[in-house]
Amino acid sequence: MDFELSSNNNDNDNNKLPSFNQVKPTITTTIIDTKDEPKSPDYSNRAQWLRAAVLGANDGLLSVASLMIGVGAVRPDPGTMALTGLAGLFGGACSMALGELVSVWAQRDMELAQLIRDHEAKINPTPSLMEEQKRALPSPIRAASASAAAFAAGAGSRCWRPPS
Repeated sequence: MDFELSSNNNDNDNNKLPSFNQVKPTITTTIIDTKDEPKSPDYSNRAQWLRAAVLGANDGLLSVASLMIGVGAVRPDPGTMALTGLAGLFGGACSMALGELVSVWAQRDMELAQLIRDHEAKINPTPSLMEEQKRALPSPIRAASASAAAFAAGAGSRCWRPPS
């Protein structure tokens, strides 16, 4: 169907385009009650742990393997290779753990400061709610130990066999 715009008053009204003011939009809204829906698990804490584990294992595998390849190119003695692998494993695990500890501690401090500001802004704050929210914050010690363990797992896969 073609529409023609003309100034002729004899045109059929069905062939005219409506003007902008004549179009009435229809809006429908739907309200969904979420009280009866089952709660889905919160994967955000697991995602942080998984990120640290993947980063630690990848770093452990690559850095210790690179270290052992470099030392093996100069001196391919099995004793030297094992000692190099163990030194790289220990040094890298400590480095990853301390880096994760500092990072998560800074994150925890920022989130705790925001919790305190939110708590002070409330008219009738409940101490139990704040304590519950504090317990939900990430643990720097757990993050550091997970990062060190992941680094050691990645490095341990290369530490006990010489590079090919």
